[in-house]
Amino acid sequence: MLFYALMAVSFFWSTEKTATINALSTGLPLLIIPLSFLISAIDYEKYKSKTLEYYSYSIVFLSAFFILKAFNNYILNRNINVFFFHNLVSKELNAVHFSVFVSLAFFYFLTKDTKSIKDFLYSFFLYGFLLLLSSKIIIFTTCVLIVIYFFFYSKSANKMRLKNIIILGMIIASFLFLNVVKERIVFEFKIKSDSNIGHTVINKKEVGTNIISMKEAWFNEKFNQTDYFSGSSFRVYQARLFFEFLKEENIFWTGFGLNASYKKIEKKGIQYNVFQGNETTEGYQKKNFHNQYIQVFAELGVFGFLLLSIMLLYNLKNGIKKKDFIHIAFAILMISLFLTESFLWRQRGVVFFTIFYCLFNSKTSTIKAIQKR
Repeated sequence: MLFYALMAVSFFWSTEKTATINALSTGLPLLIIPLSFLISAIDYEKYKSKTLEYYSYSIVFLSAFFILKAFNNYILNRNINVFFFHNLVSKELNAVHFSVFVSLAFFYFLTKDTKSIKDFLYSFFLYGFLLLLSSKIIIFTTCVLIVIYFFFYSKSANKMRLKNIIILGMIIASFLFLNVVKERIVFEFKIKSDSNIGHTVINKKEVGTNIISMKEAWFNEKFNQTDYFSGSSFRVYQARLFFEFLKEENIFWTGFGLNASYKKIEKKGIQYNVFQGNETTEGYQKKNFHNQYIQVFAELGVFGFLLLSIMLLYNLKNGIKKKDFIHIAFAILMISLFLTESFLWRQRGVVFFTIFYCLFNSKTSTIKAIQKR
């Protein structure tokens, strides 16, 4: 709620006041949802498990729907790409965002105390679906969390070390199982490669053939309209813009104001001559920072950055304190996701984050506490 208050107050120094006002409606869940948790007489801890159950089964249903849709598209077009990335869930929904939804549901089934055969099947299905979505940051984070769970939090953690090592081997092998995922990881670290490019902010065929490396994204003084940024190189370019803003603009304490960075990014994009878009595709200059930490710092200043950091660390601390692994998984997934996505600047992102943040961190409500006195 304090974070939303800072968003609202930024209107007074915003360089784009209309954009700030419009963005405040998107961020309203940061105010309304915590307020609902505070004033409600419901014991949310009691219903947390049931809420996670309903949520996880809904993700299984949605994932199955997307798989069936992909099979139908494959029959019609004979294009294997319909099973991967944004082609699988649509770019509007965003494969990276949906990967987080899938990962959390996966951990619900994986960490159940008593698992049925269906629970194991759901776990394998969601893990496989996660690989198809091919978000490197979420796949990597999920694999790390699986290792942590089996070695430190599962009931068999101290009794079945050999089994856990085998599971670890299976996880590592899964990175190499899908050639698409393997090539995507390799691509990001090659200076110039035309191997499978995979997910990025703009489709390569819309831009051109000259692939920009991360080094070029940071140092090039000018770009051409045919220069194409991979996912990583684009984020390096956006980080470069942020540090330039810090030097050139007085934004350290206050930032530009909520959603006011877009105009600044656009001007920089024109200055550097990045791909400006065409009749069907908007250019790189129209994109946000694709990094929640940088996005918040640029728009709300250092205090916004500190508030966000405190929220995330408090969330992780509570998960560890409660020894609630799904809570821990949620906390670490958010920390890693924010490195590559401005998740809270999207309606589905802010609703997802705020609901689960409040659900995992809620205590006895204020009204209920008063009633007990």
